[in-house]
Amino acid sequence: MTKTVTLRLDEPVYRLFKEVAERENRPLSNFIETAAMRFVREHETVDEFEMAEIRSNAELNQSLQQGHQDAQQRHGTFV
Repeated sequence: MTKTVTLRLDEPVYRLFKEVAERENRPLSNFIETAAMRFVREHETVDEFEMAEIRSNAELNQSLQQGHQDAQQRHGTFV
């Protein structure tokens, strides 16, 4: 189910967004939604280089594994 959101934009920002949306032949709301989703996708996940660094960090992986085991056994306090 779609939701409606009210958004306040300064006039220059509104004009810029509207101009870009028109160039791409899209409604302003679709442009804003697409831009927001692109931002979220780019910032919610790690890239391949960051993941390789995480996987190669033995100390970090041991700590994560121990934390996972503790959580499964309900040891410690969830914060």
